[in-house]
Amino acid sequence: MKQLITLFLIFICTHVFSQNDLNPNGLFYKISLATTLGINEEYTLFEEGESGTLIEPSAFFVNNTFGYIFDKHTSLGLNFEYNWHSETGLHFFPAYLSFRYNVIPGDDNLFFRTGYGRFLNLGKSFETGTIYKVGAGVEILDEDYKNAVLIGIDFSRKRFAYKQTEKLSSISLFFEFMLF
Repeated sequence: MKQLITLFLIFICTHVFSQNDLNPNGLFYKISLATTLGINEEYTLFEEGESGTLIEPSAFFVNNTFGYIFDKHTSLGLNFEYNWHSETGLHFFPAYLSFRYNVIPGDDNLFFRTGYGRFLNLGKSFETGTIYKVGAGVEILDEDYKNAVLIGIDFSRKRFAYKQTEKLSSISLFFEFMLF
């Protein structure tokens, strides 16, 4: 992980000193909220009572990203995220690098992204292991190109426990706010 962070910092320093005014590059910060939705097995369709809703959240994610936009297509980010899976009671705190590619750049960008990293060992309550992420979404820029809202879907695969033998896959919906 230290090598990935070092490589990230080298990329940022290299591009900060080689900026030109034609490329929309620069540093950014992003905060994200996401949830994984599950089916409520206690739900009954036509019965009055306390069965709840058919679809309910089963995991919650809060992510902070510090990154750099290289050009109108690519960006790289260093992510620190808290994951809580309410049904299983598992806690994760991954630190990972993410790469985003805007397929259709413009005022509203269609993008694909991927990420890889490790879980930080923050104590007995948190699992250790690795995380892989793949996602897609839409970035909606404001009229001044100073902020953006990102909405989309992510697939993540977590490997943890003894020798990373346990696996947890999830599909989550995310909502992000980005500052340039």
